[in-house]
Amino acid sequence: MKIAMAQLNSTVGDFDGNLSKIGDALTSVSAASPDLLVLPEMFLTGYPPQDLLERSWFIDAADEALESLAQLSTRYPSIGILVGTVLRTGHVIGRGLVNSAVLLLDGRIMAVRGKSLLPTYDVFDEARYFDVAESVAGFAFAGEELGVTICEDAWNDPSLWRTRIYGTDPVEELAGAGVKLLINLSASPFYAGKDETRYRLMSGHAARHGMTVVLVNQVGGNDELIFDGHSMCVAPDGSLLEYLPGFEESVRIVDTESRGGTVFTPDAPVASVHSALILGLRDYVRKCGFSKVVVGLSGGIDSAVVSALAAEALGAENVLGVTMPSPYSSEGSITDSRALASSLGIEFETIPIAALYSSYLDSLDSHLSGEGVGVMEENIQARIRGNILMALSNEHGHLLLSTGNKSEVAVGYCTLYGDMSGGLSVISDVPKTMVYELAGHINCDREVIPRSTISKPPSAELKPHQTDQDTLPPYDVLDAILDQYVDQGLSPSQIIASGFGAEIVNWVVDAVNRNEYKRRQAAPGLKVTSKAFGMGRRMPIAAKYRP
Repeated sequence: MKIAMAQLNSTVGDFDGNLSKIGDALTSVSAASPDLLVLPEMFLTGYPPQDLLERSWFIDAADEALESLAQLSTRYPSIGILVGTVLRTGHVIGRGLVNSAVLLLDGRIMAVRGKSLLPTYDVFDEARYFDVAESVAGFAFAGEELGVTICEDAWNDPSLWRTRIYGTDPVEELAGAGVKLLINLSASPFYAGKDETRYRLMSGHAARHGMTVVLVNQVGGNDELIFDGHSMCVAPDGSLLEYLPGFEESVRIVDTESRGGTVFTPDAPVASVHSALILGLRDYVRKCGFSKVVVGLSGGIDSAVVSALAAEALGAENVLGVTMPSPYSSEGSITDSRALASSLGIEFETIPIAALYSSYLDSLDSHLSGEGVGVMEENIQARIRGNILMALSNEHGHLLLSTGNKSEVAVGYCTLYGDMSGGLSVISDVPKTMVYELAGHINCDREVIPRSTISKPPSAELKPHQTDQDTLPPYDVLDAILDQYVDQGLSPSQIIASGFGAEIVNWVVDAVNRNEYKRRQAAPGLKVTSKAFGMGRRMPIAAKYRP
């Protein structure tokens, strides 16, 4: 069978735009006469639509979009269209909706299959909206017996789970029924290393069951989630027949009877994170209706990396960098900010805050301890800068990008309504050690980020001679502990047993726990690790607990 894999970028709720993308894909493949065009999970609605699924008008619009697609299919009467959408069950008991794959041919619905396994972990909450498919069965099409699954349906593999969380396995059921061509419609979010896990899983299904596996995955950014694409076709022996590029739209035809194909090569982690952040940032800005961004330039590595990402994602002409020196800013930081802006070709402004800071202190004089620069004085500077950046955002219509990394956000080394201000927190899921790796990757061809920015000790420069390590553990130690506590979910005793000192582990754990209230007020961040702060990590604020 000739299958056109349409790895496309949908927008939630943009039914007309999503339909237009399908129309363009059909036009591009029509001369090659494929038997089937396959699109990602819930492509018509965009994924994830979240609580829009609880609005009847949204489901009505999805129904109308499916009718429009059926009409469109009559222009290509020999090409089947397999598309993801949402359908009503018609039952009075249950959620009343099924995450569905619909096969259209020449204006008619030929088959419908629902999603059987509904994930409710990490960023997924599908049992909130959907009912489980009533059955799992193949169907005949174009001389083949097809088995259609939807994303999680193909992820109940024993190798992935310490304990399998589902009692059924749709892939096993379809293979047992004699299906030799499995198609999976996916909206599988990215994290570093996901491409290798996904390929190993699909290759394993193919080899174990002696079937051809076609997976078509969504690409693009929707809010916090980034979808990397990497759609594939795997032969019955587990070899790779076709592999679509990551982080870009692609439509490619594969003949499932062919052999040979290509060799799977996983993306390098830092390169994949870089590509993911570029895509996520570009789509967030575009899909939210912005065209330009503003970034506060401190002369430090975090703001430098965010600015470089923004310039690549949006074009240098759409980025405004602003340095706001205080009485404690070093001349080197100001020089580095200017050099970065020149290297990137972005617009650059300098707005000193010394006078504003002095005015704040004068107004608060009777309330100050007079014991030097403390946390209150430090945070005033951060909040002055946040106000200036938000003023520029309001005046020019730019989206403000906040620049805090995952290590800082985790332990609360950030200021509410100060450096946390913004509409998108670009690197809030990037540990500080990986920020340095990203800087090296950005500089691989030429010096984009000044060497001095990378080599100098990190500092917020909010008081004399300040460095981050005055307050925080060394970043390599901090990040290793955070990985075990936040990402892996280990207890303090387990982390201590792995070789870290009790005092530093307890400090990190307590800092993470007591700063939940800050993270709840943070701008959305782009997810690039297996456990990000945000929609996939739901912890109480008003609580008293100690692991």
